[in-house]
Amino acid sequence: MSRIPVIAVFDIGKTNKKLLLFDEQYRIVYDKGERLPETKDEDGFPCEDLELLTAWIKNTFRLALEDQRFEIEAVNFSGYGASFVHLDEHGQALTPLYNYLKPYPESLKKSLYNNYGGIHELSVATASPALGSLNSGLQLYRIKKEKPKVFKKIKHSLHLPQYLTHVLSGAYHTEITSVGCHTQLWDFRNGDYHDWVKAEGLIEKFPPLYSAPVGGLFGGSVPVGAGYHDSSSALIPYLAEFTEPFVLISTGTWLISMNPFNQTPLTTEELDSDCLCYLTPEGKQVKSSRYFGGDEHETIVKRISREFSVSTDEYKRLKYHPASLKEEYHMRSFEKSYHQCVKRIVDMLKKKTDLIMTQEIGKIYVDGGFSSNEIFMNFLANAYLDKEVYAATVPQASALGAALVFRDQWSPVRKTSGIVSLKRYVA
Repeated sequence: MSRIPVIAVFDIGKTNKKLLLFDEQYRIVYDKGERLPETKDEDGFPCEDLELLTAWIKNTFRLALEDQRFEIEAVNFSGYGASFVHLDEHGQALTPLYNYLKPYPESLKKSLYNNYGGIHELSVATASPALGSLNSGLQLYRIKKEKPKVFKKIKHSLHLPQYLTHVLSGAYHTEITSVGCHTQLWDFRNGDYHDWVKAEGLIEKFPPLYSAPVGGLFGGSVPVGAGYHDSSSALIPYLAEFTEPFVLISTGTWLISMNPFNQTPLTTEELDSDCLCYLTPEGKQVKSSRYFGGDEHETIVKRISREFSVSTDEYKRLKYHPASLKEEYHMRSFEKSYHQCVKRIVDMLKKKTDLIMTQEIGKIYVDGGFSSNEIFMNFLANAYLDKEVYAATVPQASALGAALVFRDQWSPVRKTSGIVSLKRYVA
């Protein structure tokens, strides 16, 4: 029995860690997942257990290699952003993998922004709101100021997806989707590291930029990909499938609207409205807006479920019934309250999405949790009468993106179709 040729993709989220194998038609033929316990950094703040994660990757990959059903012909990675691994000259980690939710000292922020043109100037230039530790560049700046001896020992600062690549390939490299995801490192106007990164000596810690395979296993016979930031990677299947301009709304805790066809520079007004920019693996700008709508939805569902003494899953059984919003429905009910909740979320989402919308956009794709919510999707279709609105399904989008961007290196299937399942909603 011949082995199935596959590409292996590690998809590393903050909660779930997965190894997926895709065949040459990009179907998932193997899915191994794990939830790893966190540890704490020197300040007692929860963080990724880097040693445990590294061991899990090596062991999980070894088991996949030994599986007689598959022939692994390439490896790639997608992972969450805004997280650095700092290595010494021997490749040993010098610090914990700090949590991007860790509070950031106000004094350090003031020092940085005062020295480099102010918070708005630096944020607009780097197309990234000031988010403290979520700006990974500020994490390295903090080490320099608070732990200068550690900073001096750092030979390579790798964003997490590139560290994952290093684990299996031994290569040291930087990749543009990680550098360009709200890091405050990259100057979007000049297409280079921002001047503050150079002035503070941070650039000396970053290996060269690569997007092609950065190394190989078994003497180079199995190419290893550069690794990609998960949000940028999740956009790749849509760019591979569709040529007409579109906006992708990725839904989860955050509702993130992404327009890969908007190349205008980020404005101060957009920045103040929580807009930012990502980069594709080719270095192309993706203007985006964020809204904490998934979290808002969860909070309101819990409240109205208590109020009407129903399960928090009750909303999943509701059908779209816009008449329940009309004034003649005087009696309050769970159905009416839930429709009001979703209508309010969609109204706010439209305001956010309109900030990054451009005239040529004719289609809106929604993926993630809200794509299966009939009430949400119908309200969105009504909000955008001049657009085609689709619920999209892409199994394991971030991992699939990391596989697709690597197809020239391993798969004879160059053109893909049918990787995105669509359901249209009409007002």
